[in-house]
Amino acid sequence: MFGRMIRGTLVRQWKKMLMIAFTIALGASLASAMLSVMLDVGDKVNQELKTYGANIKVIPKEASVLSDLYEVEDGNAGRYLKEDELGKIKTIFWAFNIVDYAPFVNAKSTLDDGSEITVVGTWFNHHMDLPTGESLDAGVASMRSWWDLKEGSWLDEQAGESADCAMIGAEAAKKLGVGAGDTVNVSGSSADKQLKIVGVYDAGGEEDSEIYCTLDTAQELAGLDGSIDSIEVSALTTPDDELSERAAKDPSSLTVAQKEQWYCTAYASSICYQIQEVITDSVASPVRQVADSEGAILEKTQLLMVLITILSLIGAALGICNLVTASVMERSQEIGLMKAIGAHNGSVSLLVLTEIFITAIIGGVAGFFAGFGFAQIIGHSVFGSAINMRPMVIPIVAVLVVIVTLIGCIPAIRMLLRLRPTEVLHGR
Repeated sequence: MFGRMIRGTLVRQWKKMLMIAFTIALGASLASAMLSVMLDVGDKVNQELKTYGANIKVIPKEASVLSDLYEVEDGNAGRYLKEDELGKIKTIFWAFNIVDYAPFVNAKSTLDDGSEITVVGTWFNHHMDLPTGESLDAGVASMRSWWDLKEGSWLDEQAGESADCAMIGAEAAKKLGVGAGDTVNVSGSSADKQLKIVGVYDAGGEEDSEIYCTLDTAQELAGLDGSIDSIEVSALTTPDDELSERAAKDPSSLTVAQKEQWYCTAYASSICYQIQEVITDSVASPVRQVADSEGAILEKTQLLMVLITILSLIGAALGICNLVTASVMERSQEIGLMKAIGAHNGSVSLLVLTEIFITAIIGGVAGFFAGFGFAQIIGHSVFGSAINMRPMVIPIVAVLVVIVTLIGCIPAIRMLLRLRPTEVLHGR
């Protein structure tokens, strides 16, 4: 009997039940889309921000101490990092969060006219085999992708013609009157080089007055065989909280459990700590402007997603409230007759709720899959990649659908409980 009554109601009021299912589907789709994006947006936002520069810088320990105490022109103060340890960065616990990195050597050089210029040696699209057996392509070609290439092309290390080739900043090129295809003679402390300009870039900063060449070339100019000045690392990180701030000041102040939690979370400070463990006599520190902006942007983006989800669910609850109330009003004589022949309020309420929840399940399932489709549209249009399905979204959306449906049914159930059979059956 109970099942036949439910089936009869769903058939007779199929239009109204379809509208209820559609309303729930809209709320569930927006909720599942926003939750899917919100749970995956951290990596996506970090990945986008990585194109605007490194968020971790590694320098020699002695240089860090002296730079804090004195204002010195040579930030390395005669101490360098070891080039042969660069591959170890990809062996730390958070190796997969290391998106890109590049070493740097600053070679103070002079031109033919006696003026000074800084020649910076680095990787462009360097290929290297890692100690783990994997390979890596890294360098400034991807880390400084915002550079505006005015002439020529990026220096291509893998093309086999990078020896004594270089790129020059727009300001330096204008001052020297050179462009792509020209050569520049530079004299370092240990060697002289004739550099062929393959590209002119506009970085919008001090890099515009410098020349960028391969790491080997700058090392020859400065006489730094196997040594580097610094390393810039681009890593996917988790926004800082109280634990990471405490650890950044003094890791020894943490308990064993706290240190394990910090070490196994992708905070910028924990990644820096692990880099220091594998790079001899080094100090790794977050580039605060980049790291802080990442956390702020991520928090605001996630807050926006939460607000959109809440507002969509409120709208769905109001829609369900109106539709269910209208359904109960239409069925008032039927409900009054049920009460008159002995049905209790609890039985009638259970009947109405069962009908609505069957409709809600259909709408919720349809809305979830539609929302995941919306998430993919958002992912491809905003981030240029797909949004990963997080299993935890399914129970969250299910709970939200149940809560919204219950809230939407409250006014109708209150009306049902106050309904008097004598008044309804007499048309009052």
